[in-house]
Amino acid sequence: MHDMTDPTISSLDGSPDMPGISGRDITYSSGDGLRLYAAAYGREDARTAVLCMHGFTRNHKDFEPMISAVGSAYRFLAVDVRGRGRSDRDPTAASYAPPAYAADMVALLDQEKIEKVVLIGTSMGGVMSMILSRMIPEKIAGIVLNDVGPEVNMDGLRRIGAYVGGGDTFANWAEATAAVRATQESAVPGLSDADWEAFARRTCVETDDGRIAFDYDPGIRVAFDQKPPGVRLQFLMWRIFGGMKKFPLLVVRGANSDILTERTAARMMRRHKGAKLVTVAGRGHAPLLDEPEAVAAISAFLAAHAAD
Repeated sequence: MHDMTDPTISSLDGSPDMPGISGRDITYSSGDGLRLYAAAYGREDARTAVLCMHGFTRNHKDFEPMISAVGSAYRFLAVDVRGRGRSDRDPTAASYAPPAYAADMVALLDQEKIEKVVLIGTSMGGVMSMILSRMIPEKIAGIVLNDVGPEVNMDGLRRIGAYVGGGDTFANWAEATAAVRATQESAVPGLSDADWEAFARRTCVETDDGRIAFDYDPGIRVAFDQKPPGVRLQFLMWRIFGGMKKFPLLVVRGANSDILTERTAARMMRRHKGAKLVTVAGRGHAPLLDEPEAVAAISAFLAAHAAD
């Protein structure tokens, strides 16, 4: 099922959440029967698509600032991973795991008949990108990893786990904005009050009773209640990363990241000699990707690997 609200929309025409940008709706089905959502922006006729995959508690709107900054010359698909945003909640919480998410991405690409794709993955979305490099290597034209690699720092995981899955709701957008700011300001300092409200409106949703809630299923919390990643999983992820040498790679890292350490990023560059590392000053986990250095690097990467 492919549901476009208006096929004439080119993508940069305004929305309440991100002035100046609006997506076209895509719905598709997962292999286990969930109804999933993605938003399309920019060119519909581009042969190479740019698949944007968000972090653990976010949704497709996370990429609207980046898309607005980069421009509409490309065909962007930004997803709501199962359990987030406008995608169905999964009745089986154990299915909230990167292998299932990656399989959902394959279903989306197959439905949209996309033969070549550049992957942009933030945090969890970057893990999905690495898995997809094994699943669909013939489709991948390039990969952008935003503040994530084959090894994840446990300090950052513990910080994220401390605020995920509580199911809190808020009386109004001011309360929601304050809550989002309290958990995220250490990672993205220097935003204005208006920026924080825009951030909250991308991260939260108004419920039927008029309250504001985080736009994800609290059941995703199950990932933090399981055994933390061990040596065996790290070895596997480094092995997957080793296989990514055949793909153009851009790594964006927040200078203050507690997920992708400087040491791990340097090791990634040694393993993938053709990769480029861009460090975003004043950012922790994860850069918003609308920072000037991130926009410049992503724009150059897409010009090289996603231009038709």
